[in-house]
Amino acid sequence: MRRVQGDNVATPPVNQWKTLDKDLKRIGRLEEATQFVARPLVAPGLAIAFIVLAGVVAGLVMGAQPGHLIVVAAAVIGAYMALNIGANDVANNMGPAVGANALTLGGALIIAAVFETAGALIAGGDVVKTVSTGILAPGAVSDSAHFIWAMMAALLAAALWLHLATWLGAPVSTTHSIVGGVVGAGVVAAGVGAVNWGALGSIALSWVISPVLGGVVAAAFLAFIKARIMYVEDKIAAARLWVPVLIGIMAGAFAAYLAIKGLNKLFHVSLGLATLIGLATGVLCWAASVPLIRHQSEGLENRKRSLRKLFSLPLVASAALLSFAHGANDVANAVGPLAAIVHSVEVGDIASTVGIPVWVMVVGALGISVGLMLFGPKLIRLVGSEITKLNPMRAYCVALSAAVTVIVASWLGLPVSSTHIAVGAIFGVGFYREWHAERRARMLGLQKGKPVPPEERSRRRLVRRSHMLTVAAAWIVTVPASAGLSALLYLLMIAFAR
Repeated sequence: MRRVQGDNVATPPVNQWKTLDKDLKRIGRLEEATQFVARPLVAPGLAIAFIVLAGVVAGLVMGAQPGHLIVVAAAVIGAYMALNIGANDVANNMGPAVGANALTLGGALIIAAVFETAGALIAGGDVVKTVSTGILAPGAVSDSAHFIWAMMAALLAAALWLHLATWLGAPVSTTHSIVGGVVGAGVVAAGVGAVNWGALGSIALSWVISPVLGGVVAAAFLAFIKARIMYVEDKIAAARLWVPVLIGIMAGAFAAYLAIKGLNKLFHVSLGLATLIGLATGVLCWAASVPLIRHQSEGLENRKRSLRKLFSLPLVASAALLSFAHGANDVANAVGPLAAIVHSVEVGDIASTVGIPVWVMVVGALGISVGLMLFGPKLIRLVGSEITKLNPMRAYCVALSAAVTVIVASWLGLPVSSTHIAVGAIFGVGFYREWHAERRARMLGLQKGKPVPPEERSRRRLVRRSHMLTVAAAWIVTVPASAGLSALLYLLMIAFAR
């Protein structure tokens, strides 16, 4: 040790400083390693906390009523189901906007969480069919106890299947998942005759109708945008004319859809009345967007890249509206069976329709939002950027297709899935881009006397075929997989109940 002249402070030798630095570096590396290991556990930990909180809330609401433990268990499963809906299904709404760089991932998560919750609580519906679109006749189940176990098995099977699909990176229909769960448990509980096979056939038909219809409509809108805006001489003037029209169509379609979903809580809304509401809203939004688009287009260069700015804001608005509509529609998949269980426990009988208690609706709404925030980014990235490359124009066609197709399908009485429509629209946009790119290359080649060789055409593939096969397989397997899992869970629950 040496002392500093003029004071009594001793300084350690150089070797001791080096040892101290090494120790601090080791501690720093240990902290980094701990954070690296713990980071993947944060999301599951928060999810478990939410599930436990849902069970606690159910216990406090039910008190010491007979069967309160069954309701607590059902609330836990319902919360788990809601988390998986948020993790898987909501990606279809926000993925295109994120893939087109109109929204950051964080902004998309916040907007989706707010509008999913608002849609579920505002327009989620007071009365929901407890047995998922009439798939299982309540009278076919022998007693309320077996009905409760069947609903719990269906809910848990659907949640587990959604969890597996999310892990595999496959966007699937939550409605089909819960329907499969009801079918599996219903067949074991009440026999094959208890299932409405006609309704199930319509759902199977939607596997084909939904993606094809969504893809065709999205491709048609993209073809219109290319022909009328992107490949004309004065692109900015064309955008000033047609972008407000497209905004009006989007606003009208959403207004009609939300009128059917939301206003039906107050009074009956026929399809004709919803159409009139949509037309009026569309005209108003068209009139309001004309000066807005004119102002936004001032000073823009006459090229395709400039058009992206004009589509970005409408794309964000459409993504928010899609989330609101999804929350209004799909929250029943999480809380419908839970509400049926609560009703059966409290009243002791089986009803075809029941009111959803406020606390049940809150569990479903918050669960969807929490699941989206914790586990949604994986599928948002897949839907938004890994199937095909999107820009604001293409993504807007996807959102527009989702809104218009649902309205057209409702008018025609066709069974459709919003998930399948949105994903089918993305594939439709991608395949149209392939066809259009090859057609333009062939035309330019013929003009120059240089036809496009086959090997060059194969390199122009703009859609990842592997994702198409994965998604198609997941869609086909969803109902039978959730049905088989539900049947097994029902048998296990009955065995333990004895």
